[in-house]
Amino acid sequence: MTIDDIMRAAPVIPVLVLDGDEDWATFAETFVSAGLPVLEVTLRSPAALGAIRQMSQVPGAIVGAGTVLNEHQLGQAIDAGSRFIVAPGLTESLTAAALKADIPYLPGVATAGDIMRGLDLGLDRFKFFPAQAAGGIPALKALTGPFAEPRFCPTGGITPANAQEWLALDAVLCVGQSWLYRGPEDTLPEVAERARAAAELKG
Repeated sequence: MTIDDIMRAAPVIPVLVLDGDEDWATFAETFVSAGLPVLEVTLRSPAALGAIRQMSQVPGAIVGAGTVLNEHQLGQAIDAGSRFIVAPGLTESLTAAALKADIPYLPGVATAGDIMRGLDLGLDRFKFFPAQAAGGIPALKALTGPFAEPRFCPTGGITPANAQEWLALDAVLCVGQSWLYRGPEDTLPEVAERARAAAELKG
């Protein structure tokens, strides 16, 4: 799959901070059954790589690693079974490593300069991050004016209340949302209900 294929697989990519020793395979099955097959597990906890290993075995799940900051983490994520890589920003070194590894890659951008550097490196699919803090929908509309080809996955401050508005933008293929799983206090039925609602969102 290309990064474009992954971004078009569902309107919402759950951005997951996972911790503890849980049955993450069942967790992934819950999202896949609800209609959200693409799952971003952020490398912000000691459990992240183990969770990716478990979740990547689930049929239909497209599991990737987020908050990848350097080539070492890139290698760890790929070894754990990640099928795509998400970074909070755009650097030449990490981009080169991701291209060399031939893995779908979604770096974060927030400015016209970021997008131009990405285009120079051969990329045209980006995470717009932090979406709300970087100016929200007006900022992305302004940024997409000079650039015809790039498409985006806004992440950061995307909520059930504003997701539809983001998805209505021509340049937006999907959005990243962290509210679908808020921590160990969430039950699987609660997660499934939120995921089903998110899967029904359309631009």
